[in-house]
Amino acid sequence: MSDTASAAPARASAAWTLFTYMNFGIAALMMAGGIYFLEASFSTKGFYAMAALMLVNSTAAITKSVRDREEATRLHNKLEEAHTERLLMEVSTPKGL
Repeated sequence: MSDTASAAPARASAAWTLFTYMNFGIAALMMAGGIYFLEASFSTKGFYAMAALMLVNSTAAITKSVRDREEATRLHNKLEEAHTERLLMEVSTPKGL
């Protein structure tokens, strides 16, 4: 079994996490400001606001789905590797012992 296959994934640093939260906050503020100062009717602004919220929501859902699929694949690969190792041990062990 290789060390890279069993190693835990690297965790994001605190600086990276802070950067991503700040990036999201700034983008949300810019979008809200753009919608607020848009020279359009209230219903048009409402449409853009709903579209922006839906975009954020669907982005979070896609990210979670991709992460969940990756974790499931990783677990499946670990199980397959353990099964293969067990089979190899059974084949390589003499029957008389």
